[in-house]
Amino acid sequence: MKHRVVITGMGIICPLGHSVDQMWQGLMTGKSGIDYNTLFDASTFPTQFDAEVRDYEISRFVKNVQPHTNGNRGSQFVVGAAAQACRQAGIDIESDQPADGIDRRRMGIYLGAGEGSVNNEAFFQSLIDSWIEEKQQPDWTLWVKSAAVKMTPTQELEQEPSMPAAHVALLTGARGISRSCLTACAASTQAVGEASMLIRHGKADVMIAGGCHSMIHPLGLTGFNRLTALSTRNDSPQTASRPFSATRDGFVLGEGAAIVILETLESANKRNAPILAEIIGFGSSSDAFRVTDMHEDARGAVQALRRALDDAGLTVNDIDYISTHGTSTSENDSIETKAIKTAFGPQAYKIPCSSPKSQFGHLIGATGCAELITCVMAIRENILPPTMNLNDPDPELDLDYVPNKPRKKTVNIAINESFGFGGQNNVIIIKRYT
Repeated sequence: MKHRVVITGMGIICPLGHSVDQMWQGLMTGKSGIDYNTLFDASTFPTQFDAEVRDYEISRFVKNVQPHTNGNRGSQFVVGAAAQACRQAGIDIESDQPADGIDRRRMGIYLGAGEGSVNNEAFFQSLIDSWIEEKQQPDWTLWVKSAAVKMTPTQELEQEPSMPAAHVALLTGARGISRSCLTACAASTQAVGEASMLIRHGKADVMIAGGCHSMIHPLGLTGFNRLTALSTRNDSPQTASRPFSATRDGFVLGEGAAIVILETLESANKRNAPILAEIIGFGSSSDAFRVTDMHEDARGAVQALRRALDDAGLTVNDIDYISTHGTSTSENDSIETKAIKTAFGPQAYKIPCSSPKSQFGHLIGATGCAELITCVMAIRENILPPTMNLNDPDPELDLDYVPNKPRKKTVNIAINESFGFGGQNNVIIIKRYT
């Protein structure tokens, strides 16, 4: 028996706010979550701005913060997002004897979670302490002695991508399937898609799915700058993320966490949980091409789109809205446009599509689930989020990208696309629940 999979709760911590309502209002009012870097001195970097989560306090979301005190930024964000989603879904958290009717052995976790940052200050200070000027290199014996004093074991453990799921398990008591994936920018879309497949085939009743990530640290910024993937529009951070624009020059590095609660329809009805939308299709593929480039013919993206449509039993005429990956890089925007045209044919010109990254930046491992939440809101509110900063369209990119302001439109079925470094492609289709 295959089960219908519904979404019963959502939570988000992102540069536009610390709740789904705040995020959505930010999208609807043209707010930008992008500004100059405050997490470290980036004045010597080619990119001096980012999309940060500001003024976040985990104590606003959970009573017992002690298990999460040493969590890195991603882990702390995901606890807040999971707490919001669980409460909306009617899931009892932080309770020794939860009374929500859910068997914790049938409640699982699947996160697309990024590698945590090291304790940069302690790491680099230990390098300085061990530096031998005459040899122009560190003495690693001295480094170990310094690091043993300065570095915190639990914080170093937080580098493991599995740690955010451990924090969510501590919060919720979930003892079912626990999985983590790190397929770059497609991670949380893959996590939600595969979690929905587990529920569909009876492996779990409830899955807490989504992702978290923060790469806003010196090593993360250095890596993306070396790839020339980031915008360097330091004179105007708020307009730097401009997907599908002729003057786009790279994405804006962001951070955050996004969580959805997935359930069988039977479980949701039994608990009288709110049903926000239904997941009806999932497609996944690999480009098998290059580590940092999409295939020029968009073959992986097209395959993922077609698989998702087949899985949902839909045709190209059934889609009302596409939430694009839309990073604001030259390559992604052009190849993604080609993918949509190839997969949808002439119908591509009739389907509006947009990129929330123009406002909250690129949340890396968390971005797919964050954008899935915007799809749910588009269905519930019948409003499309815009692609901001699209004032000079690229003449080669000629689809309907919903430029610069929200648009009222009845949305019954929406697609969320995520295409990650390494050629990871994941597509989810959701519909209005009936």
